[in-house]
Amino acid sequence: MEIKNAMAGTLESGDIMVRIAPGDGLQVDLQSSVSARFGRQIKSVITETLRGLGIENAYVQATDKGALDCTIRARVTAAAVRATGKDVWKD
Repeated sequence: MEIKNAMAGTLESGDIMVRIAPGDGLQVDLQSSVSARFGRQIKSVITETLRGLGIENAYVQATDKGALDCTIRARVTAAAVRATGKDVWKD
């Protein structure tokens, strides 16, 4: 699946900004003030969401501001739709 640069989210409290770019394999670069405690969970939600959308090769930059898992999934999905052009909501 072809990936182009895309992003979704904000830097507001309780949100996450997700940037997706072409990559080899799935690589997640996370910046978060709660990374020591929740970093593994945040990265897991990001990679599981992308794999569920059929994306196996992408570089992801995520800047977390205390987002819940549902928000992370929503932002990753929105960025993935923008990056691939595949509308997951129409099926």
